[in-house]
Amino acid sequence: MSTQGFSQGVATHFDQLCSLLFDNLHSGEDLSANLAAEETLFLRLNNNRVRQNTDVRQSMLAMRYQGGGRTVDQTLTLSSHLVHDGAAVLAALARCRSEAAVLPPDPFQVAMDNHGRSHEEFVGQLLAPEPLLQAIVGPADGCDMVGFYAGGTVVRANRNSRGQSHWFASDNFFFDYSLYDGPKAVKGVYSAAVWNPADWAANLQRSKGALALLQRPVQNIRPGAYRTYLAPAAFSDLVGMMGWGALSGAAWKQGRSPFKKLAEKELRLSPLLSINENFGMGLAPRFNELGEVAPECLPLISEGALANLLVSSRSAKEYGLQANGASGGESPRALDVAPGTLGASEVLAALGTGLYLSNLHYLNWSDPVSARVTGMTRYACFWVEGGEMVGPINNLRWDESLYDALGSQLLALGSQAEISPETGTYGQRNPGGVRAPGALIEGFNFTL
Repeated sequence: MSTQGFSQGVATHFDQLCSLLFDNLHSGEDLSANLAAEETLFLRLNNNRVRQNTDVRQSMLAMRYQGGGRTVDQTLTLSSHLVHDGAAVLAALARCRSEAAVLPPDPFQVAMDNHGRSHEEFVGQLLAPEPLLQAIVGPADGCDMVGFYAGGTVVRANRNSRGQSHWFASDNFFFDYSLYDGPKAVKGVYSAAVWNPADWAANLQRSKGALALLQRPVQNIRPGAYRTYLAPAAFSDLVGMMGWGALSGAAWKQGRSPFKKLAEKELRLSPLLSINENFGMGLAPRFNELGEVAPECLPLISEGALANLLVSSRSAKEYGLQANGASGGESPRALDVAPGTLGASEVLAALGTGLYLSNLHYLNWSDPVSARVTGMTRYACFWVEGGEMVGPINNLRWDESLYDALGSQLLALGSQAEISPETGTYGQRNPGGVRAPGALIEGFNFTL
């Protein structure tokens, strides 16, 4: 089945199941249905050879039932056979009624409404397995390359008994890989909707160049504060920590937001920093699990000042806030950091003497009250002197406040932003990602 054929088949099946469910509702009942489906080719490579290949087609249906002021959720895996799935969803509806009968009323229930209709499809040009394999491994001939390719169609859809209907389908891929030279490694990611040989060759060549630099003598860097350049992948990980409660309206009202001081205008970040939730990138659907459609572009940080928190309808009802189409988790789904003026060829000269970090790892809040984040350096990270790469460093533990690193210590942002796609595949392939430039930061703190 072609990717478009898969998408059309899933849409027809979803509509049939929704019609069946809505036709069997009683007076005073409402139901919404969220579909998550994919058709994905997975390839695992080791030493530049395929070690595992798998095709996955799967569909998950999440139902939300409301009746008598109660809310019940049910989730089930679909088989794509109408008779079987029809019986399964009707049985799930019966379970919802049974559970609702013994639940107390939900004081912050968001009643279902008709939030309109939308239809977005991002059609790509994905390679078939045989030409894809040669396209990956051919340019990497002679390399010890370990990688994971996942590509195909991802679908998200929503309908409810009040008449709303939303559809999102996207053809895309990512190839998450590492080049090894003994115990040393360089990490790279290539992601797009169309496989471009020139783009892949440039991506791979950049990784080969970093791997060659790892052959230089290892530099023993002592703990301390250093001028540091975070490459786009590393900076994406750092700003991605904002999705761990920092931009949540509920977290702020509950007193547990790392950006509490930012929300209450006690502090602000660097005027160089502007961040939007930008669904125009096509990385994720604009509609949430309630079928509410978020603005195509919502400012979050505007020249260092907090412009908006992400507020779900439930948080709006509970805390008296204004909802803006956020998901129930109130995390960004398509974070977009505006680039600056620092050209790629100017990075080393601007850094002067300090650390060049390609990747970060194991990030977590170390002190949420002060927005402090801790993590490790990883893969191709180098000591730079006088604008010249000297050699790789041993892994370091760092601990830094976002108020400082994204505030007075932020010296410059790169002029070119790169997309770091969502590469998680636990249970299913997920849409989303972060677009960010590199960042030059003064006095980044390394503790171990």
